[in-house]
Amino acid sequence: MPSAPGLLVLLSVSLMLVGGAAAPAAGIAAARQPVAGPAAAPPLVGGSASAPPPVAGPAAASSPVSGVCPGQEIPPGPPAAEETEPVTPLAVPDPPVGGLAGCADEHAGPVPPPLVGTASYLVADLDSGAVLAARAPHARHRPASTVKLLLALVVDDILPPDRVVTGTVEDANIEGSRAGIGPGGRYTVEQLLHGLLLASGNDAANALSRELGGTPATLAAMRDTARGLGALDTRPATPSGLDGPGMSSSAYDLALILREALDRPRIAAVLRAPGIPFPGFADRPGFELGNRDRLFGTPGFLGGKNGFTDAARHTYVGAVERDGRRLVVALVRGEPQPMRMVDQARALLDWGFGVTADGIGTLVAAAPAAPEGAGSPEGAGSPEGAGPSGEHGPSGGAPEADSAGVDPAAAIVVGGAAAVVGVVAAAVAVLRRRQRG
Repeated sequence: MPSAPGLLVLLSVSLMLVGGAAAPAAGIAAARQPVAGPAAAPPLVGGSASAPPPVAGPAAASSPVSGVCPGQEIPPGPPAAEETEPVTPLAVPDPPVGGLAGCADEHAGPVPPPLVGTASYLVADLDSGAVLAARAPHARHRPASTVKLLLALVVDDILPPDRVVTGTVEDANIEGSRAGIGPGGRYTVEQLLHGLLLASGNDAANALSRELGGTPATLAAMRDTARGLGALDTRPATPSGLDGPGMSSSAYDLALILREALDRPRIAAVLRAPGIPFPGFADRPGFELGNRDRLFGTPGFLGGKNGFTDAARHTYVGAVERDGRRLVVALVRGEPQPMRMVDQARALLDWGFGVTADGIGTLVAAAPAAPEGAGSPEGAGSPEGAGPSGEHGPSGGAPEADSAGVDPAAAIVVGGAAAVVGVVAAAVAVLRRRQRG
C-alpha cells in the first residue's frame, strides 16, 4: 500500500482528473416492527400529550420515492434570521441510505423503546451498524453545535495538534458559547479542539476555521467529509453550528459522524476528557476548562455533543459502552419536557442494551454510490458565499462573515484553498478507512 503522502498525491491527481469515485453501497438489514397508532405528533417521555415539539409535515407515511418523509426534505420553520437566503434543498438519496425509509416509529424486537419528545431520533449499535430504533431518521433538521464534531474531523485530518494559533478580537467577541479565547492568546490546535468539543466554544470554531483557510474552505472540507461518511442529509452552513442558509443534518447522519469521531483516537480522547488547563490571555490568567457534556460521568461514557439554537431546538448525540457493546443515540429537534434531553438519551440507551433482535436498518460504512444522473448532493445554491451574522441561543456564535464584493482574483484564491482542503480531507479519510480495514 502506498504511503500517506503518496496516497494524497495519487488521490489529488485522480480527483482533479475524474472527480473521484463513489464507494460501493453498504448492505441493508430488513426486519421492521412499526409502532401501532398514529405518529404524526411524537409523544413526550412519560406519555404526556401536552406541548409536543414542532414536527415538519405528516409523519405517518413515507415518501414513495425516498427515505425522507413528506415535508421533511428541509428543516421546519419558522426560519432563523440567518436563513433568509434561499438555498436549493439537498438531493434525496434513492434508495435511502442504510435502508431506513420509515417516517413512523420503528424498532427491533417486541418491546418498544421509551417515548421521547423529539421530532427525530435513532439508536444504533456502533460496531455492527444495526439500527435498533428510529423515528424519521433521515428527516432534515438543524444540527446546531453537534456539527462541531464534523469540524473536529476536518481538524484531525489537516492540522497538527501542536500548531500554535493566536486568538483575535473576533474570536473573543463571537456570539454564543465560548471556550475563553482572547486577542493575543496563544493556543495549540489540541487546546482549541478541547475548547471546541468540551465547552462548545464558538470562539474555538472560529479560530480553527481561520487556521484551515477561512470559512469557505472549512465548509467545503466539512461537506466533503460528510459525503465520504455517507451523511448525505448534512450540509454545514457555518463551522460552529449557528443557523445559516441551507444548514441541515439528521439523526442518522449525527450517528455516523459520532461513530467516525470515536474511531479517531485524538478526538475520542478529547470527548472523554474531564477537562484541561486552558491558557489565559493578556492579563487574564489561565483556568480549568471542564467537560460540559451532561452524559459525562455515566458508566461507559464514550463521548457526545449537545447543541441548541432557537430555530434548531435541542439536539444531542452520544455513545455508551456496556458489557463490550457500544451504542449511539441521536436526538434531533427535541424539548426537555417532562425530562431533560440527557435523561431521554439515557432511557433510549438503556432500552437499546436490552435488545438482541436484528436491526431495522444499517449505519453504512462508506458513502453509497450516487444514483445515475443525480447531481451534486448539496444541490444548487450552496451556502459558501452566504454570510450569516449570528445565532440567537445559548450554543451559537457568529462565524467569519464573508466579504461582499470580493474581486475575482480573491475569489479564485479562496476557491483554490477550498479545493485543496477538501482533497486533503477526502484523501486522509480514505487512508484511515484502509488502515482500519
